[in-house]
Amino acid sequence: MMQQKRNIQIIEWEDLDKRKFYSLGVFMTMTTRATVYPFTLIRTRLQVQKGKSLYNGTFDAFCKILKAEGMPGLYRGFMVNSFTLISGQAYITTYELVRKYVSGYSSNNTVKSLVAGGSASLVAQSITVPIDVVSQQLMVQGQGCQLTRFKLKPKHKVTFGQTRDIVVQIFHADGSRGFYRGYVASLLTYIPNSAVWWPFYHFYAEQLSRLAPSECPHLILQAVAGPMAAATASTLTNPMDVVRARVQVEGRSSVIETFKQLLAEEGAWGLTKGLSARIISSMPTSVMIVIGYETLKRLSLRPELVNSRHW
Repeated sequence: MMQQKRNIQIIEWEDLDKRKFYSLGVFMTMTTRATVYPFTLIRTRLQVQKGKSLYNGTFDAFCKILKAEGMPGLYRGFMVNSFTLISGQAYITTYELVRKYVSGYSSNNTVKSLVAGGSASLVAQSITVPIDVVSQQLMVQGQGCQLTRFKLKPKHKVTFGQTRDIVVQIFHADGSRGFYRGYVASLLTYIPNSAVWWPFYHFYAEQLSRLAPSECPHLILQAVAGPMAAATASTLTNPMDVVRARVQVEGRSSVIETFKQLLAEEGAWGLTKGLSARIISSMPTSVMIVIGYETLKRLSLRPELVNSRHW
């Protein structure tokens, strides 16, 4: 049930109509991914380039890609990446179920969010990594073709023809293990990111609720807390995200060696590569997730609970 003695109430798993929750969730996830995908692509290109060989920053990358490749260039690999809808639903389900399980041992919301967020990311990344490996190879084609060891054949113009081409090249080069290249780096990036995001989100929402006027809608406070949590989590985990991108795109096998080489070649500054693009993409994502997810949960409340919940 709802946690008591909190300014902002949390709708828990047992309060939801699961059919509404999943059907509306797919639409929300797809809309969010389509909106922020260009900045996901830019972040990847910035992270794998050597120094500033192609782009001087997020805005420069956006302008150059748009000029050289047009709008389709900003959506390279999107159709493949859209299959992460599966992992998105797995993430949501795992998060809610683990929260419910942990509540049997602790009523502390930070503990529940930390454990549930980390567990959800572990499950989601196990599904996402093969999709990411392929979609990232597609992202760095075009103007950034020199950023990857794989190149598309000129005859392939259709998205799934290009995808098949990349899949075949990865399999020939690395076998089936190639599709899980960077799995450890992904876990080291996204488990902490998710584990940190949820506690900070609830923390910022609570702090804002104490500072804001009583008539201020909670949904607005949550929409502000989401980007704040995203910026915090992105800053803390960006170094490993840079390493993850290089391992997956360049075909490296060692997280530690990649990290050492990055420091040796580009110094500590190299660990911040793509951070602004990551924050730019994560902040609107967080707003949409918070507004969409909290609205989704409210719309998915079991009918008998609707009149007993007030925000």
